Amino acid sequence: MKLTSAGRTHVGMKRAHNEDSLRLFREENLFIVADGMGGHASGEVASQMSVETLAEFFRATAEDDEITWPYKMDKGRKYEENRVVTGVKLSNRRIFEAASRDSKLKGMGTTIVVTFFVNDTCYIGHVGDSRVYRMRNGVLEQLTEDHSLLNDYIKMRQLTPEEIEAFPHKNVIVRALGMKETVQVDVMHEQPVTGDVYLLCSDGLSGMVSDDDMAKILNGEGDDLDEKCERLIDAANKAGGTDNITVILVRYEQD
Repeated sequence: MKLTSAGRTHVGMKRAHNEDSLRLFREENLFIVADGMGGHASGEVASQMSVETLAEFFRATAEDDEITWPYKMDKGRKYEENRVVTGVKLSNRRIFEAASRDSKLKGMGTTIVVTFFVNDTCYIGHVGDSRVYRMRNGVLEQLTEDHSLLNDYIKMRQLTPEEIEAFPHKNVIVRALGMKETVQVDVMHEQPVTGDVYLLCSDGLSGMVSDDDMAKILNGEGDDLDEKCERLIDAANKAGGTDNITVILVRYEQD
């Protein structure tokens, strides 16, 4: 398995500071995007804490497979799925406890999306409305499902495109790290094929640039992932850049 990756984050055109965080942990084939919330820089604290905690957990469990985990493994899941879920749950607990101890951090939280590649399998975990897409044979497909009020309404009421556009609470998420002492983590896995490109992003990208326009950029000239990250961020900023924008691209190839 050979992975090529790139990542970028940008404050956008309207925000004073960047509350997004990203981590390309190439030694472990682990890639993370987190979108913090809470204001007064506490969102940045939450997002950084989430990516650092998850990366630390993966480093520790890679070095010692006998290490005691903070949560019991779910016997119905594969070992690697359990690593993803447990690492995210540990991140949630640390953010929740930090906010409980420090009044300045009260109410902070973050979304998180993670892709973990091992044994020619891609494991995907997420909480919130940051997303993972997969580009395969020129077709872009969203793999994660937003934990948002808008998505709940879409599933319940089958909203029209016009109703979706006019929905007044687009930015309300119903699940995030730090909101409660425990969190439900959605996890899935799939077998990538040579040439697949995985896109991890905060809603600063997906909320400003349509899936069709993202696909055009990814299908555009050249194979340089750094350049494609820049083009995606430029597109979000040209559309208004109302939020922080974070992008990671990972290309999969078989050895």
